[in-house]
Amino acid sequence: MTTMDAGFDVDTVKAEFPVLSQLVHGKTLYYLDNAATTQKPRIVIDTLRTYYEEYNANIHRAVHTLSERATERYEGARGKVRTFLNAASVKEIIFTRNATEGINLVAQTYGRKNFKPDDEILITAMEHHANIVPWQILCEQTGAVLKVVPISDEGEMDFEAFTNLLTSRTKFVSVTHMSNALGTINPIEKMIELAHSYGAPILIDAAQSAYHKKLDVQALDCDFLVFSGHKLYGPTGIGVLYGKEEILRTMPPYQGGGDMILNVTFEKTTYNDLPYKFEAGTPHIAGVIGLGAAIDFLNDLGLERVERYEAGLLAYGTEALKDVPGLTIIGTAPKKASILSFVMDGVHPHDVGTLLDQYGVAVRTGHHCAQPVMDRFCIPATTRASLACYNTEADIDALVVGLKKVSEVFG
Repeated sequence: MTTMDAGFDVDTVKAEFPVLSQLVHGKTLYYLDNAATTQKPRIVIDTLRTYYEEYNANIHRAVHTLSERATERYEGARGKVRTFLNAASVKEIIFTRNATEGINLVAQTYGRKNFKPDDEILITAMEHHANIVPWQILCEQTGAVLKVVPISDEGEMDFEAFTNLLTSRTKFVSVTHMSNALGTINPIEKMIELAHSYGAPILIDAAQSAYHKKLDVQALDCDFLVFSGHKLYGPTGIGVLYGKEEILRTMPPYQGGGDMILNVTFEKTTYNDLPYKFEAGTPHIAGVIGLGAAIDFLNDLGLERVERYEAGLLAYGTEALKDVPGLTIIGTAPKKASILSFVMDGVHPHDVGTLLDQYGVAVRTGHHCAQPVMDRFCIPATTRASLACYNTEADIDALVVGLKKVSEVFG
């Protein structure tokens, strides 16, 4: 067991993830691609199996026993998400396919209704494509203008520039809490306060931070927040959009169909109440229930303990990578979490990742859906090792051993 947190038994935690016990190319699997997706604990796997084996049925639409059970578990999971985020009401919890769909929903409902030519939308230069492209599409549709806050050589947002770019023309702010490419943690508390001082609503992309840090949307006072279940140790294909109830009520539906209606005639349709107004059609029922199980898992661990443990592991990894010849870490902001992105002299990241895989080390290589970040640092791509609650010093040690072999092979 690692000595970084005597109260956190990482070996016991790791044992809850069946996939981590396998061999890859005859080697122990060292999984360090958690920023792309985390592995799933037994409680999530068992919950999905139980749903399909014991009470698979559609929800909200029948009075038979299986449907009532499925509906109860589905809405129970919504309650778990509400508590997880400390939202004021379950009406503020909208289930989507992922964080990306949540951002698109806000852009195409709140944005198209409220933005006009020359209104400004403010984002940062470290955003994931999911928090860039929807706003570009919206700007094309409405004539609004996208403004971008620059980042420093360390990968830190220029807070003075953020302050200066906020004006009376700023009608919306959308920022990442934690950069998926750099690990930088943005000062969202101050950003929310400043945005509101100009009357601008703000959306927080918490896709990366939600499984590392405790979130409290009421304390933050953010207007919207999104995250994806698959990065929270839950199933793929499920995400969450939180929105303040008073704002969600003013927004038109995102899609039309079943369950988002109260009454339909050929002359007029009356829409359902929140949150169902934004949940057209049969949802990912198993995914929502599985997400609830993932939240139970994290609650049992304690996110504060997870955050402390991962901070120690990040510090260990940052120091360990200094022993690798020709390696440069990209993203050295004082406040960061979980991400070790780097380049190696004379070696393309894809070659690094391919060779590491032969030693059982799973990392991500490429632009990480953050091409503007790569452009900012004048590089085509990075190799990214990203951490989760089940990672250990042994994972970092295996990464370093593999990287030294890469250095030897490519000279």
